[in-house]
Amino acid sequence: MARRVDPERHEARRLQIIGAGLTVLAERGYEGATTAAICREAGIGSGTFFHYFATKTELVLAILELGTAETVEKAAALEGRTDPLGVLVDLLGSWADDAADPRIPGFVRAVAGVMHLPTVAAALAADDRAQRDLLLPWIERGQATGEVRTDLPPARIASWLALLSGGFLERVSVDDAFTVDTERDLLVATARVFLLGHGSAADATTGTRR
Repeated sequence: MARRVDPERHEARRLQIIGAGLTVLAERGYEGATTAAICREAGIGSGTFFHYFATKTELVLAILELGTAETVEKAAALEGRTDPLGVLVDLLGSWADDAADPRIPGFVRAVAGVMHLPTVAAALAADDRAQRDLLLPWIERGQATGEVRTDLPPARIASWLALLSGGFLERVSVDDAFTVDTERDLLVATARVFLLGHGSAADATTGTRR
C-alpha cells in the first residue's frame, strides 16, 4: 500500500530545502553551491533533496518562482486600498525591503551566472511580468484620479518603476556601501517624484514610509 503524503509536511520540507539552497547559493555562488553543501545546510540526505529537486537548477527556479508568487500575493493584499500613489511607492519600498535579506545580494550574483539558461531566463521574465502586472492597474488608477502623471503611458511608467527597483537590487548586490538601510528612502522618494512628474527627490523624502 502506497504511503500517504502529508501536503503540509511535504511543503514545509520543500521550503526548508529552498531556504538552505538560498543560503548556500548566496555564500558560494552557483558553481560552488554543491547539492552536498545544500543538504548539509538543510540537515537532509541527498535522497531527500533529489526527491524534491532533480537538479540544482530546479532549486534555483523554485526560489525564483517563490519570489514571483510573493509578488502575486502582494496584489491580493492591496485590495481595498484607495490611494494609488501610496500603493505604488509602498510597492517600491517593499521590494527594497526584500533586498535587506543578507542572502539576496549573493543569490542575485549566483543567478547572474546562469541567466543564459532558457529555463532561468523564462523564470526571470515571468517575475518581471508579475511585477508589471501588479504595477499597471495602480498606475492607471492613479492617472484616472490625478495622482500619477499622465504625460507617459502606463506601460512606460511601469517599465521605469521596474528599472528603478531592479537597478536598486543590482546595486545592493555589487556595492557593499550601497545598502537598503541607507538608500531605501531615497529610492522611494525618487519613485514618488517620478510618478508625480515634478519636484525633486529631496522634497519627497518626507512621509515615504507608511
